[in-house]
Amino acid sequence: MRRTFALAALLAAASLGRATAGDLLIHGGPIHTGVAAAPTAEAVLVRDDRILFVGDLAAARAKAAKGVRDIDLKGAAAFPGFVDAHAHLTGIGLRELTLNLDQADSVESLVAAVKAYAAAHPDGPIFGRGWIETHWPEKRFPSRADLDRAAPGRVVVLERADGHAVVASSAALAKAGVTRDTAAPAGGQILKGEDGAPTGMLIDHAQSLVAGVIPPPTEAVKRLALEKAGALYASRGWTGLGNMSVEAPDLAILRSLAAEKRFSLRVDNYMDPSGAAEVLAKGPTADPTGLIRVRGVKLYMDGALGSRGAALLEPYSDAEGLGLQLTPHDKGLALMRAAKAVKAQVAMHAIGDRGNRMALDWFAEALGGDTTARWRIEHAQIVADPDLPRFAKQGIVASMQPSHAIGDLYFAPARLGPARLHEGYRWKDMLDSGAVVAAGSDAPVEVGDPRIEFYAAVYRHSLTGFANADWHLEEAVSRAQALRMLTWGPAYAAFAEQDRGTLEAGKKADLTAFSRDLMTVAPAEILTAQAVLTVVDGKVVSEK
Repeated sequence: MRRTFALAALLAAASLGRATAGDLLIHGGPIHTGVAAAPTAEAVLVRDDRILFVGDLAAARAKAAKGVRDIDLKGAAAFPGFVDAHAHLTGIGLRELTLNLDQADSVESLVAAVKAYAAAHPDGPIFGRGWIETHWPEKRFPSRADLDRAAPGRVVVLERADGHAVVASSAALAKAGVTRDTAAPAGGQILKGEDGAPTGMLIDHAQSLVAGVIPPPTEAVKRLALEKAGALYASRGWTGLGNMSVEAPDLAILRSLAAEKRFSLRVDNYMDPSGAAEVLAKGPTADPTGLIRVRGVKLYMDGALGSRGAALLEPYSDAEGLGLQLTPHDKGLALMRAAKAVKAQVAMHAIGDRGNRMALDWFAEALGGDTTARWRIEHAQIVADPDLPRFAKQGIVASMQPSHAIGDLYFAPARLGPARLHEGYRWKDMLDSGAVVAAGSDAPVEVGDPRIEFYAAVYRHSLTGFANADWHLEEAVSRAQALRMLTWGPAYAAFAEQDRGTLEAGKKADLTAFSRDLMTVAPAEILTAQAVLTVVDGKVVSEK
C-alpha cells in the first residue's frame, strides 16, 4: 500500500487545489456528519468556503445557486475532513525524494536496497529513512559493516522509521570523527560492539554526531518536498495536519506555497525550539490564506520505545536502563512559561510511562492550574494507571497515533513485560477517562494514510490481520469514536472546533469521501477503500 501514488497523480492533485470556490452540492452516498444529534444526511451544500446546508437533498437543491457544481458520490461515503493530528510534512515529502526503506523486511533487504541506490547514484553521500528492525529475521539492528558491504567507502546514513536512531557507515563515522573514544552527548547513546568500536548505531541525541556528513536539503528541494507532500496528503483524503517540529525556513516556504495557491491543506504548525522565536513573541498566528497557522512549540521529553529511548519508570524488560530524558527540566520550563505568556500551545513528545508522568508534572508546574490551554502530549504511548486520569483533569490533549500500536505490539511485549503492557496504546481508556484524543499518523514514521489509522483504531490488528492476547483488543474504539478522533479531535486540539471537525452549516467546508463506507464495511475492507474526494475550504483539491 505504500508509495502507490505516481508523480502525475500528485501533480494533478496539486493543480486541483487551484480550483475556484463556489456552490458545491455533494450527495449520492452516505454522509456522516460527526454530529451526534444528526449523524447522517443526504446532502451537503457548500457556498464559497463554508457549509451552507446539511440535510435533505431536495432542500439542498432548493437552496443551491444557479450553476451549482453537482457532485454525485455514486455510493461513496463522505465524512468531515480527516486531519492527521501529528505528522512531519517536510519529512513526508523528502521520503518521496530520497531512499525510502519502509519496505525493508530484513538486514539483507536493506543492504540490497542501499546497493541498488548506490549503483543508481554513484556520487555523493547516501541518506535514507524508514527502516525498522523489530520484525526482521536477524533480530538485530543494522550495522556499519552492513552498510560498508552495500556501498563500500561511501558515506551512508540511514534513519530509523521513528526518527530516534540512525545507522552510519564507517566512512560516515570517520568523516564525523566518531571513534571508540567518542563520548555520547547527553540524551544519546553510541552503541558499541564487544571490541569497543562503534557499531554504527546512534540513538537520539547521538544522531547529531553525524548530522554534518549529509548535506542538508536546499530550499528548492524543500519546496518541492513540501508541495509534493501536500499533493500526496490531499490524494489520500487528508484535509489538514498538525505539522510537528517545524523549522522556520520550512514555515516560510509553506506560507509562500499557500500564497501562490500551490498548497491547499490546512496546516497547524508546532515549531522546533530553534525556530520558535516568532510564535514565542507573537503567540498563535495565521497567514492571509487562513491555511497556514502557527500554534505553538514542540518539545521532546524522551525517545522511542523501539530503540529503548522511551523513559520508563522501571527498567526495560529485555535490557538494562530506563531510557533517555531529552529535554532538561529548566530548559523545558523556560520554554513552557514563554509559551504560556503569549497563549501559545506546547506539544510535548512523551512515549514512556516516566516520560508521560514528567510531561504531566511539568505542564502542571508551568500552567499553574490552568486547564484551558489545550497543551498536548504527543504519542502518550505508555501511561501508568495513576497518570491516566490526569489528562482530563489537567485539560491535556492526548495526541495519539493508532498505527503505532499495530506495528509496535510486535516488540512492545518484550520491551515492557506482561505486568505493564496494558499501559500501552490505551485509546479507549483515554476516551473513557474523559480526555480528548486527537489521532494522527506521525508520518513519515508511519505511512500517513487515514485508512490505516481508522483501521488500527477500530480493529487493533496488524495490516495482515494478526493480533493476539498481548495486543489488548479491548482498547479498540468504536467507529464513531475513531471518526471523532480523526476529525473533531484534531480540530479541538488546535482550537478550531468552532470552524471544523464536523459537517454543520456555518463551518468551514472541509470534507473527505472514500469509495467504501468506513462506518459499515468489514474491518479488513477499510484498507481497500479509496479516497475519491477531498474538499478544503470549499475547493476540490483531489478528485478521483
